Amino acid sequence: QVQLVESGGGLVQAGGPLRLACAASGRTGSFYVTAWFRQVPGKEREFVAAVSWVGGPSWYEDSVKGRFTVSRDNAKNTMYLQMSRLRPDDTAVYYCAASTWAVNSVAVRSVRQYDYWGQGTQVTVSS
Repeated sequence: QVQLVESGGGLVQAGGPLRLACAASGRTGSFYVTAWFRQVPGKEREFVAAVSWVGGPSWYEDSVKGRFTVSRDNAKNTMYLQMSRLRPDDTAVYYCAASTWAVNSVAVRSVRQYDYWGQGTQVTVSS
């Protein structure tokens, strides 16, 4: 069994920083890539960022490049999303996800790529 638990969400003013964490347990040795997605009511879940779990590249959605940094600590089985210069349109529920499949730069952005999901954490950015 695999469990992903997000933490670190909350209310922040526009321009401020916030760091999310995703703690993984269970068969983490099967992971190839872990990712962050976000979703607002009435819209589809959208890709934010991803990082190779086994060492390698990271990927970002264009609107967060230069503002968000994804990283992982394999010793702690934890992935992070450091967010800076937050904007009101970053407001969403943020989900972490893990895939046991090798990915390319296209597939990594698809929700269908991922086998496991966390329960989500709310991020609200006030203007």
